[in-house]
Amino acid sequence: MSPTMPPSHLPPAALAHAFWQAADLVARVMAGHSLADNALQRVPGIARPAVQDLVYTTLRAYGRGDFLLSRQLERPLQVPVVHALLLVALQRLEHHPQQAHTIVDQAVLAAGELARGRLRGLVNAVLRNFLRRRDELLAAADRDPLAHGQHPLWWQDVLQTAWPEHAAAILAAGNQPPPMALRVNQQRTSRKAYQEELQAAGIDASPVGDAGLTLAHPVPVDRLPGFFDGKVSVQDPGAQRAGEILRPAAGSRVLDACAAPGGKTAHLLENAPLELLALDLKPVRCRRVEEGLARLHLTAQVRTADCSTPARWWDGRPFDAILADVPCTASGVVRRHPDAKWLRRDSDIASFASTQHRILNALWPLLRPGGEFLYATCSLFPAENQAQIASFLHRHHDAERLHEEQIFPQAAHDGFFYCLLRKRT
Repeated sequence: MSPTMPPSHLPPAALAHAFWQAADLVARVMAGHSLADNALQRVPGIARPAVQDLVYTTLRAYGRGDFLLSRQLERPLQVPVVHALLLVALQRLEHHPQQAHTIVDQAVLAAGELARGRLRGLVNAVLRNFLRRRDELLAAADRDPLAHGQHPLWWQDVLQTAWPEHAAAILAAGNQPPPMALRVNQQRTSRKAYQEELQAAGIDASPVGDAGLTLAHPVPVDRLPGFFDGKVSVQDPGAQRAGEILRPAAGSRVLDACAAPGGKTAHLLENAPLELLALDLKPVRCRRVEEGLARLHLTAQVRTADCSTPARWWDGRPFDAILADVPCTASGVVRRHPDAKWLRRDSDIASFASTQHRILNALWPLLRPGGEFLYATCSLFPAENQAQIASFLHRHHDAERLHEEQIFPQAAHDGFFYCLLRKRT
């Protein structure tokens, strides 16, 4: 809850309470704040799953909801949190029309808490007007590029230019809930054995990749057998490709240059015992890496450092392998971070590309001749991926490309880019 939000007198289990909390979080995003600041963690546990579902579904469809709302208001609302409440309620009404009476009633109750009762009548009128004009308004939304694509228009233009045959499917995937997938810690158990443990717990899962399992339905991690004992981690199959592509030999000296939250770091160590150094810019993110490694019974040196300034942390010994999962627009994982597509600007692409350029140039000299370097992003934009690698290869004639793949988001996984390079001897 924002510091400026008045306390609520609604029962924590009521839909109105979830609307109230969700409206506050959506309003924060509309004001330019990211959900990455753990705002959801401040929602009481009993309400958190419902609030998160409302927030994420509303933000995935923000362009559509804003279109539907604008068609019903003569002028913009001056109370952002009530604007956000209407977005939340409209999304719910569109997808759960059989609950219309309850949704309208609970949204009006939430409005009473958010605006001290001043705008309950407006909320009631807008939602009932939507129900009356539902077919007309939804048809109009389907004809509008922003409302239909549910991504900023500049974002859609970049995808259409880069991937004309895939753009529609990419947008559709970005508007859907992501799958829940696991990576089995093969230092602790086998995938087959763990899948049997899941079945015994009533959880259906199917194999994916080298060590992954995709769940038929998401579950809380405390329902996963042995999760807190380190048997398994939650990780998208697309993200697991890093540990499948880069497989240093046992005993190799390895750098994970942008390690947090630590999933790829752990995967490398699950594949083989390594002398691994994991870096990240922020202490809080490094602590998350350390906590993850401790849960999985894995060991690495974790340091807070800027990987692009190795003079401040490198001891001069070359690495046998380097993983650079560089900062990027995260355009391939927006269904997991739906606030990102509305907070990003087209100018961010060039900004991230500049950072990536700097990191590549800084880290390449740290790799021994014959060593392998995996460049990774969770982006779909060529300026961060194919163009970045083409520029790098033009500058570094001692680099050769061994493998490259652009993974588009779909039902089974998120979107990623990987390029494995080797330094010529």
